[in-house]
Amino acid sequence: MSFTLLPAVDVVDGQAVRLVQGEAGTETGYGSPLEAALTWQRDGAEWVHLVDLDAAFGRGSNAELLAEVVGKLDLSVELSGGIRDDESLERALSTGAARLNLGTAALEQPEWCAKVLAEHGDRIAIGLDVKVIDGRRRVASRGWTTDGGDLWETLARLDRDGAARYVVTDVSKDGTLQGPNVELLTEVANATNAPVVASGGISEVADLVRLAEVAASGVNIEGSIIGKALYAGRFTLREALAAVREVG
Repeated sequence: MSFTLLPAVDVVDGQAVRLVQGEAGTETGYGSPLEAALTWQRDGAEWVHLVDLDAAFGRGSNAELLAEVVGKLDLSVELSGGIRDDESLERALSTGAARLNLGTAALEQPEWCAKVLAEHGDRIAIGLDVKVIDGRRRVASRGWTTDGGDLWETLARLDRDGAARYVVTDVSKDGTLQGPNVELLTEVANATNAPVVASGGISEVADLVRLAEVAASGVNIEGSIIGKALYAGRFTLREALAAVREVG
């Protein structure tokens, strides 16, 4: 079994940042996105999750900078943030990123999303950012500021349209260092045949080991994004990679 770790590099106004629960204005800055990504590459990462948060919030773009970062890396990049039409899609594809993550467009433009999935297949992942509202699981869009509908109805529709992979985030956990929502991740993985990448809440190596053990038991969780815990020095990427390699 190979459980993939994807260190996150979230970009606001040209700087690597981390947010708390995805809320604008909660940023903590961590310097150059390229230096952050190169650090994870040197530490053994095979993937980086690179996000243009300004584009995700609809308040600007770091497209040129992100294209530069992708071009200078020797690992696979999952690129996310503001990919909502043909122009932004082509710009993202032209960076050479191995995979693109659709979020808002997958919820608000289902026909366009279905076309993109049909044309690009495994190169497209769908971000499902989940909130609990009145006891029901809902997906959020536009930088987690807008309700995007029922999680399970959305998942069923995307499955029908051929989604190859989901990146699932519990918004309440993101950036909080409170541990991942294993129950939610397992429910989603059991409801689809497509692999799931976990996101949000990782606080210690034990969280990653737990997810890897769940995956080893047969639940289709193929990896995890790691953000704030790495930047805060809770553990090193090398330590995390070594720990998940021991599972299974």
